[in-house]
Amino acid sequence: MEIRSLEGIHIDILYNAFSLAFKDYDVQIDKSQLIKMLKRRGFSPNLSYAYFENGEIISFILNGIGSYNGTLTAYDTGTGTIEKYRGKGLASNLFEYSVQNLKNKNIKQYLLEVLQQNTHAVSLYKKKEFRITRELNYYIQSKDKFTSNNHKAADYLIKHIDFDLLEKPSMFWDFNPTWQNSIEAIKRDFESFKIIASFVNGVITGYCIYEPDSGDICQVAVIDKYRRKGIATSLISQALLNINSETIKIINTESSFENISCFLASFNAKLSGKQYEMIKTI
Repeated sequence: MEIRSLEGIHIDILYNAFSLAFKDYDVQIDKSQLIKMLKRRGFSPNLSYAYFENGEIISFILNGIGSYNGTLTAYDTGTGTIEKYRGKGLASNLFEYSVQNLKNKNIKQYLLEVLQQNTHAVSLYKKKEFRITRELNYYIQSKDKFTSNNHKAADYLIKHIDFDLLEKPSMFWDFNPTWQNSIEAIKRDFESFKIIASFVNGVITGYCIYEPDSGDICQVAVIDKYRRKGIATSLISQALLNINSETIKIINTESSFENISCFLASFNAKLSGKQYEMIKTI
């Protein structure tokens, strides 16, 4: 049994380990979905690590590398251990090994998200000096139930745009997007996304970024002075017309902003769960 980086490891080997480690999870992903997930999250094979036994991965930690709120960051995009090897401290050893190597590469912080109900994991991360930075909500719902009760939607000019037209997206935001919804993440796999924007007198007043094939609505935002005029409702309604997936996903909205929860409730969106965003300075 030895620890090695994942540099040069074929995706089939990695996918096999990923599938075995998460076989008891409610949501399963296929190999193409794993590839897309890793691309979007900035997966860095040379800074990701695994325990190998007889050439097979038995425990792993998959790290994404990028800038997060202006700081060079590693993002734990997936940590797992095959069932029969659990309880041996492998994941904990990998984490410590990972931290030391990331520190040597001048990475400043480690970022992750964890389900709030996973109290064991939350406690473990706190012991490893992660701090909770914010609480997050996520919504996963069938498309046919994701329908608007809001009658404010109006006939705004809404059209698909190039990313370059969003000169300063942050001017629309109430909170910074999480790692997987950040502008940097979207740019990593930009061909998979569509952007629509609303215009008033030729000026962009709001926009929505979504992934048609997965049903992931990763950003929707409206300039403050144009809110409560049905613009966001119009944007989401237009996005729904172009989404191919039977499932709509809105992952990691900040819990403290109740206006987002109320808005999603107007689409009959039911809260699916809550997460903590946690960060460790390294």
